Amino acid sequence: MSLFDAIRPERFPWFEYGRYTFSLGLAREGKAWLSGHSASEYDVGEGHIVVKGGMAEQTRTAYAKIAAILEAAGLTLGDAHRIVEYVTAEGIEHYAEAEGARGELLGEHRPAVCTVVVNRLLRPQAFIEIEVTAGPHGEAITVGDDGRVARAPAYAADDIVYLSSITAPDAGDDLLAQATAVFERASAVLEAAGLDMSHVVKTVDYTTPATLGDYKRTGRVRKELLGPVYPAAAGILVSRLQTPQTLISLDVVASRAPLEAINPGWERYAKLTYSPAVRAGNVLFMSGQAALDPDTERAMFDGDIAAQAEYTYSNIIEVLKAAGGGPENLVKTIEFVTPAGLDRYREVAKVREQLLVAPYPASTGCVCEALLRPEFLIEIDPLAILA
Repeated sequence: MSLFDAIRPERFPWFEYGRYTFSLGLAREGKAWLSGHSASEYDVGEGHIVVKGGMAEQTRTAYAKIAAILEAAGLTLGDAHRIVEYVTAEGIEHYAEAEGARGELLGEHRPAVCTVVVNRLLRPQAFIEIEVTAGPHGEAITVGDDGRVARAPAYAADDIVYLSSITAPDAGDDLLAQATAVFERASAVLEAAGLDMSHVVKTVDYTTPATLGDYKRTGRVRKELLGPVYPAAAGILVSRLQTPQTLISLDVVASRAPLEAINPGWERYAKLTYSPAVRAGNVLFMSGQAALDPDTERAMFDGDIAAQAEYTYSNIIEVLKAAGGGPENLVKTIEFVTPAGLDRYREVAKVREQLLVAPYPASTGCVCEALLRPEFLIEIDPLAILA
C-alpha cells in the first residue's frame, strides 16, 4: 500500500496529467507536496504544449494550476508553508511582477518564499515555475521582516521551520564574506523561532561559476556554525543570482525534532560539512546527489545523462535503505540539469519509471549553468517521508 495519495483534480484543463513519471502532487495526513508548475498548457490549435504571456500572466496561470491541485487535496493557497519560485535569468528582471501577482493571490498569508534563479526552465518560453509545500497548520516568523509582499522570513509548520531565501549583497564583494553573512542571518531568523543552527537539517546554496575558486572556503563557515549533526546539502551553479552584486543565495530548513545523520557507510562524509541525509521525525532530508562514486570520489558515466541519472537514483535508494525506507518513500525530487545534458534529458523519465514506484514523487526540473563537478550533467535533490 502506498504511503501517499496522488492528488488528482477532477478538473485540470491545462494538460492531461496522468501519463508522466511524476505526480502533480502527493498528499499524506493532510499535507501536500507539489511538483513545480509553470504556465504550460495544451493548445488545441497549436497541437502541443505552449506557454503564453509575460511574467505576471505566467505567474497567475501557475498559481491557478497550484490552487486547483491544492483544492483536490482539501487545501488552499492560504495553507502554503513554503513556496519555491524558480525564475529564469531573463525573468528575474521582471520578478517584481511575479511578487505582485503572488501578493494578489495570497492576500495576508505569508509563507516562506525561496527565489531560485535558473538559466532556463524545461519549457523555453517559461519565465517562472512554482513549487509548493502545504498543510493545514503553521505560523509566519516575522523577525527582521523586510516588508516584501506575501513572504515571511520564515514559516513554522509542525516541527519544521522553512526559511525564505537569504542573500547578503551588502556584505561585500567577496564570496566568503557574503557566505558568512547569509549563515549569520539564518541564525538570527532561527533564534526568533526558538531554534539555533544546530537544528538545521538542509541547506541549498546557489553560486556562480565565477566564484567557484572560492567556493571550498565556504566549508569553513559551515564547520564553524553548523553541527554537531551536519545537515543535508546541495550546491548549484547558476549564471546569475537575484542581483548582480549577489554572490550566494542560501535556502535553509530546520527542525525541532531530534536529528539523526543517515549514512549508508560512505566514508567520504567524515571530512565534509554535510551528511548524506538527516532524519528529523518522520522526514528524511537528503543531500543532492550526482553520479559520484562514494568510495573513489570518481565522476561516473561522463557524457551520458541517462546513465548518470540511473547511478544517482540508485545511490539515493541506498540512502533511503539506510534510513529504513525505499523508493516508495520519496515524496519529491528536484532535477537540476546542465545545458550539456538537456538534449537527452527525456531519457531520465525511463530511469524514473524503472527505479521509482507509483504514485511517482512530485518533481521539478530546471536548467542550471553547471554543477560542482564539470562531468556532472544532472543533480537530483530528493525528499522522503518515512513510515
